[in-house]
Amino acid sequence: MKAVIGVALGFGLALGGLAGAAGAEDVKIGIVDLEQALASTEEGKAASEEITRKKREARAQVEPMFDQRKVLAEELQGKKYVLSDDALFQKQVQLAELENKIRSKIEELEGQLKIEQGKMQAPLVSKLQSIIEAIGKEQGFTLILSRNNPYVMYSREALDITDMVVARFNKKG
Repeated sequence: MKAVIGVALGFGLALGGLAGAAGAEDVKIGIVDLEQALASTEEGKAASEEITRKKREARAQVEPMFDQRKVLAEELQGKKYVLSDDALFQKQVQLAELENKIRSKIEELEGQLKIEQGKMQAPLVSKLQSIIEAIGKEQGFTLILSRNNPYVMYSREALDITDMVVARFNKKG
């Protein structure tokens, strides 16, 4: 709690310093929701759709393995009293190996998806940041914060410039 109060106090002092540095000028603060902006742009929507498509493809790669696991588990359950100890053990080993293979494949695919998502979103985020900076300079903002910032606990809706950023992003195309 002391850390939050300290950060809030420091933030308040920083704003006070900004106001003092600006002289008689008013402090103008804006808030941007980068995630919303990214999801609202045409390019961001296209990237999101592409990631969703890749997730479906990844799921389709793993689905047969899940089906195989289900069949093997049912077979093991149904025959566990009939099989010899050695045969039962072999089936259990086979099931464990398949589960490990499934887990490894899922981790591999999740890693690939994360990389793909980063590759698609990085240029969009960079473009958003450039637009935010341009809007800040053009409209005389003293400070523009990200709504996702953990230190922004509240902001008036009037401070939100996300729609303006999205409109400029889509217009630039």
